[in-house]
Amino acid sequence: MHKDTVVARLRCVSEPLADEVRSFSTTTSALLELNEWLGSHGMTHVAMEATGVYWKPVWHLLEEHFELVLANAQHIRNVPGRKTDVNDAAWIADLLAHGLIRSSFVPPRPIQELRDLTRTRKQLVREISQHSLRIQKTLEDANIKLGSVLSNVLGISGRAILNALIAGQNDPEQLADLAQGSARKKRTELVAALHGRIKAHHRRLLKVHLELIAALEQALREIDADVGKTLAPIYSSARLLTTLPGVSDLTAQVMVAEIGVDMARFPSAAHLISWAGLCPRNDESAGKRRSCARAPLGSRPHWSPPPRPQCGSRTPISRLSSIACARAAVPRKPSSPWPPPCSPPPITCSNTGSSTATSVPIASRAAIASKRS
Repeated sequence: MHKDTVVARLRCVSEPLADEVRSFSTTTSALLELNEWLGSHGMTHVAMEATGVYWKPVWHLLEEHFELVLANAQHIRNVPGRKTDVNDAAWIADLLAHGLIRSSFVPPRPIQELRDLTRTRKQLVREISQHSLRIQKTLEDANIKLGSVLSNVLGISGRAILNALIAGQNDPEQLADLAQGSARKKRTELVAALHGRIKAHHRRLLKVHLELIAALEQALREIDADVGKTLAPIYSSARLLTTLPGVSDLTAQVMVAEIGVDMARFPSAAHLISWAGLCPRNDESAGKRRSCARAPLGSRPHWSPPPRPQCGSRTPISRLSSIACARAAVPRKPSSPWPPPCSPPPITCSNTGSSTATSVPIASRAAIASKRS
């Protein structure tokens, strides 16, 4: 499955027998033709490889007609030296026919839309932060030490001073008079900090960055409104998550957007933690434990920054996981318990779940995950 083409193999072992490979374009009309081709042969299950975002249009078009299975590319890797699109399609079809593909977790459409909104919001916040740093860089280049006096250059006082600088005001006394609130107590420091060598070039850059920040903040407000509307049907589940220590409303929204509200996909809290990449992996051979580092950042959900432990420790949760992993790798006496109390359960779980597990309320599952992490 690629950006412009999809190679599909039709494999039917019951009467009438069929084994055919065809290539389709990824346009809507071609995907509809793929749908008709599969339906005409009585296909019931379709497996596809998760390749970037290219699988999503195919998934959305076929999900109403077939039982779909999304496979992790690392879990269905073929024998090296035999990779072609046709061989990959045949290999995936064979694995599906023998039940050897574990389906990846694909949330329902409303949760997918909520996930897109929360991830977009995260990106907008990052871009606002980047433009704020560029404003600070421009001020430093002009030797305007505004950031050394004001804690927030983009606050009410900071924006007023920046707008005056853009308008051509150079007098530090008049610029300092624009300070509001507690910043007025720092007038002497402001006057000294606003003595600089600002040029027309600096003013143009400051204007560009302030306008971009204003546009991004407006987009952020619109995204927040859309998140509220999308979250309304499941707001009670998100509200329950805020009862966990360190989970704010924003973090609860991100958690719901990433894992949904149906915990039947995860047989246990340990599977949920492993799927999220928040615990060390298993890598043991011949009685020796090799690297048990956590999954790479790109394979984990877009979580908000995790809260620090609430038990008086100043060590971040990510550091605690590394410490637990290091302790687990240290040889122990036969009488020592295994696994140690501080290490995660010795399980291996990919970004998948089981559809046969019993559904558990999200608040209960998240509470267990919080204790174990």
